[in-house]
Amino acid sequence: MRVFRHGSAAAVPDHISLWGLRLKICQSFDQWANVRPVHFLPGVQSPLRKADDTDLDRVVVRENSEGEYAGLGGRNLGGRGPGGEVAVQSALFTEVGCERIMRFAFDLARTWAHRKVSSVTKSNVQQYGMVLWDDVFKRVAADYPDVETESVLVDAMSAKFVLRPEELSVVVASTLNADILSDLGSALAGSLGPAASANLNLERRFPSMFEPVHGSAPDIAGQGLANPVGAVVSAALMLDHFGLPDQAARLNKAIESTTAAGILTRDVGGTAATEDVTKALIDVLGA
Repeated sequence: MRVFRHGSAAAVPDHISLWGLRLKICQSFDQWANVRPVHFLPGVQSPLRKADDTDLDRVVVRENSEGEYAGLGGRNLGGRGPGGEVAVQSALFTEVGCERIMRFAFDLARTWAHRKVSSVTKSNVQQYGMVLWDDVFKRVAADYPDVETESVLVDAMSAKFVLRPEELSVVVASTLNADILSDLGSALAGSLGPAASANLNLERRFPSMFEPVHGSAPDIAGQGLANPVGAVVSAALMLDHFGLPDQAARLNKAIESTTAAGILTRDVGGTAATEDVTKALIDVLGA
């Protein structure tokens, strides 16, 4: 179990902070669409050689309200003594949940040059919930004849992220699979430091939430090591959600100018501190 520590503060297990805050916000506000762009920034070296001369950008669309993180289950029979406890964790898939995230993914794909949606499951093994996902995907895809589709098992998609990422545009998956794949994509783009996300309630009945994928990183707080780019890209996603695409584009261009100039934190191979990158971004925006 990984534990967050901030100085001499008490340890807080991940599952406590996650369920006590982030997932409570996402589920209570029905932020059902989690958008995680995978963007290869200029000046940031990728472990993939083809990234030098190939556009590998894509976006992972994550179902954010149910699936494997629905929180259904429990621990019981602890009274049996050591070794006797039982834990049950159930995944939840609904037609409504599957359909709305898939339609969002298809609508997003229509804004890309390569109109394609890749659906990811493990339906050969998880024969109920993920077969339902596959069935809904086929039905929704019929309404988007102009968008190319594919259905890929998550293990094969993990390999595709590394070997043939240029074939991907919009990847839609359940909360667990998309969580893992988006982290893999960001690592292949250089680091989780610049990775951003939007947790959207598209009906706007509730607020949406925008956050760097890596979280708050309290273990390195105050040391000048954190990469601020993930938070700034998240702000750009927020501006776009607010109907301010020009301002969002300006912020993204400032990020690209800064990284292209070699002003990088340690996680992406540089020597700059958090404050240095932040100042550089402000200078570009003010120029």
